[in-house]
Amino acid sequence: MSLLSTRGLSKNFDGLQAVSNVDFDLPEGQIRALIGPNGAGKTTFVSLLCGRITPSSGSVSFDGRDISKLPAHKRINLGMAYTFQITSVFANLSVSENVSLAARKRVRGPSVMTVVQQVLDKVGLADRLDQIAGDLSYGHQRLLEIAMGLAQAPRLLILDEPTQGLADSEITAFKSLIRDLSSTTTILLIEHNMSVVMETADIITVLNFGEVLAEGSPAEIHANAEVQTAYLGTG
Repeated sequence: MSLLSTRGLSKNFDGLQAVSNVDFDLPEGQIRALIGPNGAGKTTFVSLLCGRITPSSGSVSFDGRDISKLPAHKRINLGMAYTFQITSVFANLSVSENVSLAARKRVRGPSVMTVVQQVLDKVGLADRLDQIAGDLSYGHQRLLEIAMGLAQAPRLLILDEPTQGLADSEITAFKSLIRDLSSTTTILLIEHNMSVVMETADIITVLNFGEVLAEGSPAEIHANAEVQTAYLGTG
């Protein structure tokens, strides 16, 4: 059974069809990449999954439960965590305080600092425990945001452009991190960096004009003529 699925999911903005009749299934334990050209509807689709906006029609289900009308904070309580395209860290708090706030949604007492240390180790920020988050580089703020998501031990982690602002060496480490996380967490990755997508995703879903253009393995998507024309720029 799919951990996350949509049926006929659509969203209109003043007559503009941003997402149109999308059927989507994400099995537990999979790394799924969501790609597509600018304006393809990716951000709107993810906002529908997260509960930041409500659908015009269709449904979203998580672990077999219809969550279409559930607000975002209640979806988090079910085991969904997500990072935004724009960082949402608390700039005036330290790195450890940011992660502690996220961890306290799940654990209490001394366990909090154990979780903080574990997730900062995972994302490569353990040496910046006491640094003020607002003083971090943009790329490191993205990694902190991922750590905050991981602190909640999510069943589903949705990452929106996580490698934006990362140096090449950090992107290499990020690929390893994603592969490591996939043993315990289902991952939906919205990403423009095609080397990240092709090297980490089990399956890729391509959106174009708010509709699913194609879906398949990295090799199948790379060889798909429609995808090449619409997005990969080799058509």
